[in-house]
Amino acid sequence: MSGLIGKKVGMTSFFDANGKYLPCTIIEAGPCVVTQVKTNEKDGYTSIQLSYDEKKEKNTTGAMKGHFAIAKTTPKRKIVEFRNFEESKNLGEVLTVDLFAEGEFVDIIGTSKGKGFQGVVKRYGFSGVGHANKSHGQHDRERAPGSLGASSDPSRVMPGHRMGGRMGGDRKKVQNLVIVKIMPEKNLILIKGSVPGAKGSYVLIEK
Repeated sequence: MSGLIGKKVGMTSFFDANGKYLPCTIIEAGPCVVTQVKTNEKDGYTSIQLSYDEKKEKNTTGAMKGHFAIAKTTPKRKIVEFRNFEESKNLGEVLTVDLFAEGEFVDIIGTSKGKGFQGVVKRYGFSGVGHANKSHGQHDRERAPGSLGASSDPSRVMPGHRMGGRMGGDRKKVQNLVIVKIMPEKNLILIKGSVPGAKGSYVLIEK
């Protein structure tokens, strides 16, 4: 599957050819350098390793400096493998937004914003309890989860029960987002809709 590593810049609006207003996410896609080519004969599977975003040499280990030197490129921050890349690529080759076309559908993978420890109302959409309809074991706590449903048998809370806990910070994949505009001179693409992650976070764009 072909793709690129990118960085979420932020959101904006865009008017298409028909004058329709579209909310869009701006992604800086590439340029990415091919830093390793894996083959069935040598590695047991085929993949292309792409690297993105400049990194200072003083913050790079000696092993990784040697790895990047083989591809004749500078150290990079983000390294990702793309299995079964549709096109054959050579070591050291640079991939840009030219890999995509306007109107094409892509999948975006990112890490959602971390929201810390949250209760059941925010985490799972529990409605809470008003003053007039307290039930489910509630007692003067309108945002509490209420009774957990366990009694003397089994005398414990069953696994998987929806309760308060850490929310966000998960790897998420949004499928079938359309590319509305490509700006190759700035390595930017505009994706219709929102993608997971905060501004400045890395995302993977898959064809």
